[in-house]
Amino acid sequence: MKNFGEMKKIVCSLLALGYFFVAFGQQENLSNSTKPIHIEEPIDGYVAKTDLENRKVVPYANIRQTDIAYSKRVWREIDLREKMNKAFASPKSRLIDIIIDAVMKGELTAYDPTPSENDPNGDSFKNVLPIDQVMARFGGDSVLVEEFNENNEVVSSRYESRTFSGDHIVKFRIKEDWIFDKQRSVFEPRIVGIAPLIVPQIPGLESSAGVVSTGDPGAPSTDFDPFDPFSVPPAQQSAENNPAPVMPVSAGNNAFVPQIDPTPAFWIYFPEARHILVNKEVVNRSNDATGLSYDDVFIRRMFASYIVKESNPDDLRIKDYLNEGVERLYESERIKKSLMDYEQDLWSY
Repeated sequence: MKNFGEMKKIVCSLLALGYFFVAFGQQENLSNSTKPIHIEEPIDGYVAKTDLENRKVVPYANIRQTDIAYSKRVWREIDLREKMNKAFASPKSRLIDIIIDAVMKGELTAYDPTPSENDPNGDSFKNVLPIDQVMARFGGDSVLVEEFNENNEVVSSRYESRTFSGDHIVKFRIKEDWIFDKQRSVFEPRIVGIAPLIVPQIPGLESSAGVVSTGDPGAPSTDFDPFDPFSVPPAQQSAENNPAPVMPVSAGNNAFVPQIDPTPAFWIYFPEARHILVNKEVVNRSNDATGLSYDDVFIRRMFASYIVKESNPDDLRIKDYLNEGVERLYESERIKKSLMDYEQDLWSY
């Protein structure tokens, strides 16, 4: 009994000592504190989000070439102006800013999209784009700043570094393969590459886009910009200068309205980019505690897109054989449905 009593005292003493150290080492509750507390590294919130920073890429299942019973390559475009893709353009975690930052730090490799002899389509990841040329794809990395005097004369000029803004990137192109693995009986897409799309700045075409001209140099100025609310239509201008009836100018009557299609600034190899995207959180407008990364969004297909090309013998894009925008959209949906129908036709019920 005596030994039991001593043992009981020792155990109680150890428990009390442990409770003291735990209470002493625990940080005081910030919400209930009545005195100022100095914290060397404050946390932006009440919980430190460390799980996203420590995540690792979950590798794809291994596929042997002999197990691929069906394969189809498609090219898609993601428009960030669509409601479902708004998270890609969030200033808190913009996709283009993440990619540019990783490229400039040397964590990602940018590939030149210019067609060449060894890469006819420019999307085979064969030609590396030097880092010093990456920012030039977005309009240059410096801007000329001029200073004027009171007579509006240039007195000095200097070059200043241009601050990159991702607001102008509103589209991304995705290159992916749809594969049916007969070993696992799984039909799944695997993204191969991602490219931000830009509109090339061609000198002389910035002011002519959307402008209709009569083509007669001796006639009064009848340039009409449909996007300018103060621009006067050609018919109204002619009526003011000439009372005689004038035929309206159509787009096919000596008028040329250039249409510049977006083109990739560079290509990023997606299997390499996954190691960067897995640690970048996607902003969710409904819930801040989703914990989704950009890798999750792409792997789970949580985005809206439309197909612009599928692999074919003639290597044609949809716009190469369809002119109307609505017809192109229908063709994109037809290709999507054909992929889904292939999977459905594999099984019989």
